[in-house]
Amino acid sequence: MKKYDTISMEIDKEENVNPEEAIEVNPEETVEVNEASYEGRIVVTFLNNNLEARGDFFPPKGLGMPLTTDDIQNTLEKYNIVYGLQTDEIDKAYSECIEGETVKNVLLAKGLPPVNEIPEHLQINPYFDKKKKEIQKEGNVDHRARSPFTIVKKDQVLARLNVHKPGADGYNVLGVRVPYRVINPNQVFAGENTRIEGNFLRASISGQLLNTQKVLSVSDTLVIKGHVNYTTGNIIFPGHVEINGTVSDGFKVYAGGSVLIKQTFDVTDSVIKEDLTVVGGIIGRGRAMIKVGGSISTKFIENCRAACRKTIKADLDIINSNVYTMESIEMSEKGRIVGGETYAFKGIRAGGIGRIGGKATRIHCGVDFAHEQEKEKNNGILKMLDARISHLEELLDLEKGEKKEKMEALMIKLLEEQKKAQIRVSELLGIVNNYWDASVEVTGEIVPGTLIEICQTALFITEPLKKVRIKFKRELSKLVTESL
Repeated sequence: MKKYDTISMEIDKEENVNPEEAIEVNPEETVEVNEASYEGRIVVTFLNNNLEARGDFFPPKGLGMPLTTDDIQNTLEKYNIVYGLQTDEIDKAYSECIEGETVKNVLLAKGLPPVNEIPEHLQINPYFDKKKKEIQKEGNVDHRARSPFTIVKKDQVLARLNVHKPGADGYNVLGVRVPYRVINPNQVFAGENTRIEGNFLRASISGQLLNTQKVLSVSDTLVIKGHVNYTTGNIIFPGHVEINGTVSDGFKVYAGGSVLIKQTFDVTDSVIKEDLTVVGGIIGRGRAMIKVGGSISTKFIENCRAACRKTIKADLDIINSNVYTMESIEMSEKGRIVGGETYAFKGIRAGGIGRIGGKATRIHCGVDFAHEQEKEKNNGILKMLDARISHLEELLDLEKGEKKEKMEALMIKLLEEQKKAQIRVSELLGIVNNYWDASVEVTGEIVPGTLIEICQTALFITEPLKKVRIKFKRELSKLVTESL
């Protein structure tokens, strides 16, 4: 063993070395030994706050004296390099140096870095940040399909619980203890509608993920302070939606709860599970469709199709629209239905129906419109199947071989579909789903040209009717009018 090996020792805490007696060397400081240029020498450099000591080994010039193991030992002692000596690296460099080679950046000693303490903490799911970056990088996309909101599903992982990691002190090459630090990680905290389950923070409901001052919560209401346009994209949300501005044409609104719109609703396509309230009016531009599981309350409805399960309340007009409800339509004394077809299972109360010179208005009450639509759909299927079967029968007489076998198999399939449709139509025809108490009440005028149908019995208005109630008399099997 070489002489300098004897100083490689283990440090038990800081007891074996007095930091006050150690030679102070600044980080990155380089010092030279055997300063005569013709002698062999070592240039020592301290790095990383004295956690590393590296040396450059230079052979002598001319008649200078080469390095000896005593020189190396003296250098290490002089600079108090006592911890983590790398004897193998030093031996190798010394052997090469005495052969006349310059050896640089030799690791003389390596300290033990401290291990920092990390408290238990929640780290947000990196998926959310990744998703935002993906959206930002998208090129040619439909911007209406992009959303600035983070929507999560029930039980989705929001954050991971990282357990506490204890800290440990380290030692530099001078044998001085280097205390560990307590790291404050970038963490989040559990908020409303979240729960800790195992090592994960999960959403307790479906809704919008909010990160407010590092508190993660899930809201069942999406509040949009401005307008629905390209800044928000289409609104697709599992809970309630509140829109303070307008909804622009071309943008969809799908909600698993109720929807409140404080200005006008320019409808393109909308499906709402609960109630729809529009402080302004609903405009459809002829191609729009609204499906509502609850009620509709608005100022007016223009040029769209609207279907709901509960009552429709419109203060002013329903114009050139097809409107369907499983309950009733309630309008103010100024409210008027003009053009289109209106289906109200329990009846209508309005200020007026029709307009002179306007499009014909058709009113249907006392009949389940969904039931009628299903009958029409199945009748349409039967007509289509009849045409295909007749055409196939003509072709079968002309074909032979494998092609004829395929056509015969298709014929069997079409006949089975035809039979199913016929059975369903028979079932629907056997269902009497009329609401006999349905009525149409008008406090103003019903103009000529209007068709009123209650419980599948029609009345065509040829003369103006004012302040009347129209209802079905079962004992007479006809519609009668009563003055209001």
